[in-house]
Amino acid sequence: MARKALAAVSIALLSLGAASAAQAQTSATVVIQAGTPVYQQPAPVRVQYQAPPPPRYEVAPHPRRGMVWVPGHWEWRGHRHVWMQGYWVKARPGYHYREPRWVEHGGRWNMQPGGWDRDGDGIPNRRDRDRDGDGVPNRYDQRPDNPYRR
Repeated sequence: MARKALAAVSIALLSLGAASAAQAQTSATVVIQAGTPVYQQPAPVRVQYQAPPPPRYEVAPHPRRGMVWVPGHWEWRGHRHVWMQGYWVKARPGYHYREPRWVEHGGRWNMQPGGWDRDGDGIPNRRDRDRDGDGVPNRYDQRPDNPYRR
């Protein structure tokens, strides 16, 4: 009788230990980082050998003051393309918004995310060596933000 009781208690303790171990494996820690600017340029997403589907037709809403409409686009999520609907972003004075786009390079498709461009030339300004497009590199330019100087 004592053996049966000992076996029952042992089984109960083992199942309790297994349940707590399973519960410990399913717990997660969530870390939220605040203060990341919305206009930060993420790294391009590399997609191997799969062209995105053609863009879907979206009716562009009426313009809003102080806002820029970003049309919908395809993004690569997991193992397939997913359509992201268009949305409004707050305009930044002195900048042009560059829409997200897909570019083929060497048989692979790269997603170039949208973002803000100061001079509208399509080159991210952190890598741009001639911000104002006057032909004078920034390091030699006395007025690097003056596009009218020739």
